[in-house]
Amino acid sequence: MYQLNKFENGLRLITVPMQHSNSVTVLILVGTGSKYEKKDVNGISHFLEHMFFKGTKKRPTALKIAETLDMVGGEYNAFTSKEITGFWAKVDKKHSDVALDWIADMFLESKFEENEIQKEKGVVIEELNMYLDTPTAYVSELWEKLLYGDQPAGWRIVGEKENITDFNRQKILDYYHSHYSSGNTIICVAGNINEGETKSKIESLFQKIEKRSPGSKVKVIEQQNKPEVLVYEKKTDQTHLCLGVRTYDLFHPQRYAVSLLATILGGNMSSRLFTEVREKRGLAYYVHTSADASSDAGFLVTQAGVDNNNFEKAVEVIVKEYNKLKAEKLDEKELQKAKDYKKGTMSLSLDSSDSLASFFSMQELIEGKILSPEQKFELIDRVTVEDIQNVANDIFVPSKLNLAVIGPIEEVKKSKLEDLLKI
Repeated sequence: MYQLNKFENGLRLITVPMQHSNSVTVLILVGTGSKYEKKDVNGISHFLEHMFFKGTKKRPTALKIAETLDMVGGEYNAFTSKEITGFWAKVDKKHSDVALDWIADMFLESKFEENEIQKEKGVVIEELNMYLDTPTAYVSELWEKLLYGDQPAGWRIVGEKENITDFNRQKILDYYHSHYSSGNTIICVAGNINEGETKSKIESLFQKIEKRSPGSKVKVIEQQNKPEVLVYEKKTDQTHLCLGVRTYDLFHPQRYAVSLLATILGGNMSSRLFTEVREKRGLAYYVHTSADASSDAGFLVTQAGVDNNNFEKAVEVIVKEYNKLKAEKLDEKELQKAKDYKKGTMSLSLDSSDSLASFFSMQELIEGKILSPEQKFELIDRVTVEDIQNVANDIFVPSKLNLAVIGPIEEVKKSKLEDLLKI
């Protein structure tokens, strides 16, 4: 389904041919993000991502950058996470050369002009304000702050206002040159392509990519011996919560068991928590459980928005379901349903060129190896009911349990919240 090439300069290219597709996606992933930052420049990975769209020598303004793909009906964007920064363009197959030239020009020739940096500070600060005003998003940031504290994994990806206002061209250039290089960059081109021609074009377009050793990150430190609670007092019509546990990183043999456990708990509309919290008790409109795994840490978390008066009841129900998975062996049919759900959603997600590009390149960048969908299905199928119960007993313990909350609950003392976390 794919071909992996490594050029002499260290740059890696993944090609994924889809002969019946009408689209082509070009995706660039760089192994850097907020985990690679120092405290005084926290947020610079994300800020730099914005600056790539502000002009090159060939396309000197943000308008020229944008209209290049707008004129052919293309889709494009970028993102920054804790460990990855990505840039992508998706176009009709007959415009693939436009997308290749556009993304190479932006990636290698951006000017990072001081006046554009100054203007973009306002944009990024408003993006930060948007997150702060959106409890469903901000509670997730509080959750990771609670887990990891004052280390890169616990800092905001977007950064703090003080840092953002202090960014300048020299800081941007320093970070770009120290964290963007051929050794930590992967390009993936998926869709209706000729692999040989694509390889030649990429090799030619990216000859100028820097070859120095990329920056490194500090490994996550996890320290906890009892349930922890973080409360952000805010006048809201709902109390929003993230309740969950520390789990395993991407390389742990039980990562697939954790993923299935999250599905069983709150991964879909027939899951245990959706049924208990929403359907049976009417406590929440949204409630879901997910599992997250990075290169050096992981967690399982249930997020919900509940009536302020029902907050404590919702926490009790969630903890009860966590405990039930420890005490009672899972039924084979329920495990099989979770497996079929995971495999089905993965299959559906891989129908498009952009999804396939992400599927293959993310694995290569973070894990250093690529599994096909079928190989992943096999690992999912290997998980047993005993695995689920063993993992439940390992992760649902006081020393791994955490609760982050946003809401008007100043009258509820932290000690009372901790009393709810009996696991």
